[in-house]
Amino acid sequence: MKGFHCFLVAFTLLAFACSLAMASDPSPLQDFCVAVKDIKDGVFVNGKICKDPKLAFADDFFFSGLNKAGNTSNPTGISITPVGVDEIPGLNTLGISLARIDYAPNGLNPPHTHPRGTEILVVIQGTLYVGFVTSIPDYRLFTKILNPGDVFVFPMGLIHFQFNIGKSAAVAFGGLSSQNAGVIAIANAAFGSNPSINPDVLAKAFQLDKDVVKDLQSKF
Repeated sequence: MKGFHCFLVAFTLLAFACSLAMASDPSPLQDFCVAVKDIKDGVFVNGKICKDPKLAFADDFFFSGLNKAGNTSNPTGISITPVGVDEIPGLNTLGISLARIDYAPNGLNPPHTHPRGTEILVVIQGTLYVGFVTSIPDYRLFTKILNPGDVFVFPMGLIHFQFNIGKSAAVAFGGLSSQNAGVIAIANAAFGSNPSINPDVLAKAFQLDKDVVKDLQSKF
């Protein structure tokens, strides 16, 4: 019985450690690891090519421009200004990133997922209808109408969206629990893959006429 108890404790600790390991990007083992493009300029730190910490300066941790509205003149009516490692090299290994999202009236951030990060969204201007869908077996939809100052969380990996239901432009900022959370746009992935998915597969999956599928594929 004692042996079983020890096994149970060990298993519980292992499961807890694994859950922490999957919760976000790996924890850094140093103060920072400023990303460099040329390996000749870097050193190995924490298994990564990083700028020599002695050569780092304040601009490695700085970005300016989130006060500027993006161009929403596109079919979806949104513009995303990312702030990741490409914009702030000092974000490397820190497990976070940020984005400004501008929405034209009726602008939509279409259903998508972030496979490697949870997103927290705060509305600065306008009114957004937002939501996410849970996984099998329920596919439960959680929605909320957000106004300036409101905050909403989209759990990692779940399909979610944001839609500007106001009559004027909207602005929100999204924080992500990964320096590279990834984005999978559902419609683009299904109908705009390269090479294209066999229309018979999509027609059956979405219960659509094959010609409708081909038309959708031509749009993406």
